[in-house]
Amino acid sequence: MTTTSSSAPASEFLRTLQERGFIHQCTDLATLDERAQKGPIVAYIGFDCTADSLHVGSLLPIMMLRWLQKTGHKPIVLMGGGTTKIGDPSGKDEARQLLTDEVIAGNMAGIKRIFGRYLTFGDGPTDAVMANNADWLDELKYIPLLRDIGRHFTINRMLSFESVKLRLDREQPLTFLEFNYMILQAYDFVELKRRYGCSLQMGGSDQWGNIVNGVELGRRTDGAELFGLTTPLLTTSSGAKMGKTAAGAVWLTADKLSSYDFWQYWRNTEDADVGRFLRLYTELPLDEVARLESLQGAEINEAKKILANEVTKLAHGEEAALEAAETARRAFEEGAAAEGLPSIEVARAELEAGMPVVDLLVSAGLAASKGEARRLIKGGGAKLNDGPIADEAAKATTADLNADGVVKLSAGKKRHALVKVG
Repeated sequence: MTTTSSSAPASEFLRTLQERGFIHQCTDLATLDERAQKGPIVAYIGFDCTADSLHVGSLLPIMMLRWLQKTGHKPIVLMGGGTTKIGDPSGKDEARQLLTDEVIAGNMAGIKRIFGRYLTFGDGPTDAVMANNADWLDELKYIPLLRDIGRHFTINRMLSFESVKLRLDREQPLTFLEFNYMILQAYDFVELKRRYGCSLQMGGSDQWGNIVNGVELGRRTDGAELFGLTTPLLTTSSGAKMGKTAAGAVWLTADKLSSYDFWQYWRNTEDADVGRFLRLYTELPLDEVARLESLQGAEINEAKKILANEVTKLAHGEEAALEAAETARRAFEEGAAAEGLPSIEVARAELEAGMPVVDLLVSAGLAASKGEARRLIKGGGAKLNDGPIADEAAKATTADLNADGVVKLSAGKKRHALVKVG
C-alpha cells in the first residue's frame, strides 16, 4: 500500500485530483495512473442512507465522482440500502440508531435527487450508474457468507483498524452487528467488480481500512486487481468540521436548507480556506483560483462571493445562485429587508401580545438555543430591524413590523432572517 507520490500523474483524472488537493492515500497510484490512461475506469463511492439528504461533508466525494466523469471515466453512486441497516462504526463513538426499511427507502429517495445536478446518468460508457447494495446484501445467506467471505478476514487484522480501536480504547460498546460492516463493505467492492467491472473505490480517509479490505478481498476471491483512493480529512482553518454550523448541518437540498443559507455558508468562509475550497468545491481554472486566493484585505470578500456563487450553482442551479447573491447584496449593501431572506411565520395575535426575541432568534435558526440567543444579545450581536437589542427579555410586537410588513432579525453582520405575520 502506498501514499501519494510527489510527481504529477500522467492521466488527466489523477492529475486533476492531485493538483486540486483531493488525494490523500492510494493503494497503488502508479499502476492506477497507467490504467486511467488506457481507457475508462469504473469507480464508486458509497453513501449510507441515514438521513433524507446529504450535507456539505459529502460534497468532497461527490466532486470526486464529478471529476471522474468529466475526465472520461465511469462513476457508480452506491446507495447503502443494505449497509445502512447496520451502520458504519468509522469515526463514531456509539452505535447508530437502527432504521426501518421504510425510513431507509425514504432517505434513499431524498438523496438520489442530489446527484442529478453533479453527474450525467445513462447507459453510455462513461455515464453514471446508481446501484443499491441491498440488491445483493439482502440475498446473502449467513453460513455461505461466513464460509466464502468471512474466512478471508482475521480478527487480529480487524481489531487493528482505527474505527474499531477508537471504540475499544474508549471502552465504548462495539456491537457484533457493527463489527460486520467492514466485511460487507469489502464484499460490495467485489460485487461491483463482478457486475460493473468496477476497479476503484474512493472515499474519505476514515474509510481507508474498509477500502483496503475490499482491495484484498477481490484479490483473494477473484484474483482481481482493485484500487483504493482516499481524500484527506477536511476541516476549516479554525478546526471546525466541514458541513456543521451552530445552527445545524449544511444540507445539499433546498427543502432542508435554503439556497440563500447555503450561499451564506460559503460566503462566510475563513480567509485562509478560500483557495483550498475553490480548488476542491468549484471547477474554476487553477490559475484563476491562484489569483483569487492572493487577494488581500477586503478584496478577499470578492473571492468568497465567487466561491459561494460557484458552489451554489452546482448544488442548486444558476438561477438559485444568482438569486442568493442578489438577496445578499440587497441585505448587506443596501440594508434592505430583502424578500429572499430565510423567514419564519407567526400568528398576528401572538405578535400583538409580544413574542420574546430570544424565542424568535432560535426559531429563525439564528441561535441554536435560548442560552446562545441570550449570549448573542448580551454581547451586542443581535439586532431587530438593524437596531441593537439591549435587553435579553425584549419582545417583538406588531409595532416592530417595518414598511414591508416584516420584522428583520440579525445575528452579527452576516446572518439575517425575517419574521412574517401569518
